[in-house]
Amino acid sequence: MRKGYAMDGVLWRNRAMLLFDRIPMPVAVCGPRGTIMLANAAMAAECDTTPGRLKGRDILHLFRPRDESQLHRIAEALRLRRRSRYQVSVTWETPDGALREGELTVDPVSDTVDRTPDLLVMLRVVGERPPAPDRPRATAGAAESRILELLAAGATTAQAARDTGLTTDGVNYHLRRLSRRWGATNRTELVARAYASGVLTPGVWPPRATTPDTGRLTADG
Repeated sequence: MRKGYAMDGVLWRNRAMLLFDRIPMPVAVCGPRGTIMLANAAMAAECDTTPGRLKGRDILHLFRPRDESQLHRIAEALRLRRRSRYQVSVTWETPDGALREGELTVDPVSDTVDRTPDLLVMLRVVGERPPAPDRPRATAGAAESRILELLAAGATTAQAARDTGLTTDGVNYHLRRLSRRWGATNRTELVARAYASGVLTPGVWPPRATTPDTGRLTADG
């Protein structure tokens, strides 16, 4: 009987993780001090990385608060074991140099009233300013470039997911973002535009991206 309960628990955990990764809004679970314990594909895409590489990062180093007093209010609420919802206005920079503005919604959550709560953090984008005119604008970030390398070499979505450490939903999320940004209608057009724009190096096999950071993307989940 206990074995059956354990298997059911694993099954439901896997289902919950799959649903978590498919949420289109960027979401992360953090410790009381803001250390990321779990992030979905949408949150990782905002940082141009994989969910596994976000683990252990400080979310406030990735998304800079505009008003430090908002953080003091949350810290005091956690100390008093309050369970209210809080908002923090933040800014961050995209891989292509644009400055985004948004809001982190912070929900303290815990199993017991006595335990210091963890934080469920959701990100909402409210605006974006383009890069400075004198700054070169990249056309793809490191994670996007690595996925384009793999697609150009003939990889399927599942193969690209295994090679990058993303889920298939994570790969598709990056591809949708690229398609919207470049106005591409399919993957063949995405690869063609990657070569035309210089994201992929022409005349090289296997396909290789020109983005310097691409090599840092590893399959660590």
